[in-house]
Amino acid sequence: MRLVTYRRTIDAAACLGILQEGQVVDLERLSLASGVALPDTMLDFIDMGPDAVTLAGELLGRGVPAGAALPLGNVQLLAPIPRPRKNIFGIGLNYTEHVRESAQSLDTSPDLPRQPVIFSKPPTCVIGPGQPIEHDATITQQLDWEVELAAVIGTRAKRVARADALAHVFGYTVILDMSARDCRRAGQWIYSKGLDTYAPMGPCIVTADEIPDPQVLDLSLTVNGAEKQRSNTAYMLFKVDELIADLSQGITLEPGDIIATGTPAGVGAGRNPQEFLWPGDVVEAEVEKIGRLRHPVVAV
Repeated sequence: MRLVTYRRTIDAAACLGILQEGQVVDLERLSLASGVALPDTMLDFIDMGPDAVTLAGELLGRGVPAGAALPLGNVQLLAPIPRPRKNIFGIGLNYTEHVRESAQSLDTSPDLPRQPVIFSKPPTCVIGPGQPIEHDATITQQLDWEVELAAVIGTRAKRVARADALAHVFGYTVILDMSARDCRRAGQWIYSKGLDTYAPMGPCIVTADEIPDPQVLDLSLTVNGAEKQRSNTAYMLFKVDELIADLSQGITLEPGDIIATGTPAGVGAGRNPQEFLWPGDVVEAEVEKIGRLRHPVVAV
């Protein structure tokens, strides 16, 4: 199932929908037509647990009532979780070639990490599909790109074993982990990674039943149509299940938590000469089976 958060009009309230065959089916209208109450926000839907996906699928199978669906082109997609409850967990240096390019240009260690490198991005940096990425020249001259697969937690995970970790995943989405490379402070990344608009997310959450193996997905990124990144999640140093198991040993993961699982090689800082984003640029990121994000860069 492909779940989206959307608006029917610019001024309308956010709604929860199911993306199906080029249409967005409003989940609240679908459920009310069947005399069933389902949550109308993504976080509440995730909180309901696995039964929510099963029930929504059953209702969808009964047919879509009149007025419950709109063409995708007629709605405004928002980030699937417009305001996460907690910081996004970011994973640094999680692809071998990215470790190498970062060591050459960003003064990080050339050695492969023995444990996941973890940072965070605050909820205020999340934006939805198509929204502009802000470039503040008074803050950064090195705005960089990173395409990433993100896992969304569905059930509470505390000290889980790797073998059980994927059972705690609700679904997957795409995140652009934007970075102001010249804003790292004493080795700390949160300001560099956490500025406003630095976590474009979407276009949907694909539920975990449709992606039983998250380690076989192609991911890519272009800037102004030119390809900059292309790889496969098979090349992660720490796989999704390892990341969940590792984080949960000391940090309880809760429904709606988001883990951005790292980026492959091809970032701007790793190029020779280095390349960075400027107002007027357009960056597009895609993960197989999930979808594509497209964002303009604008001056503020």
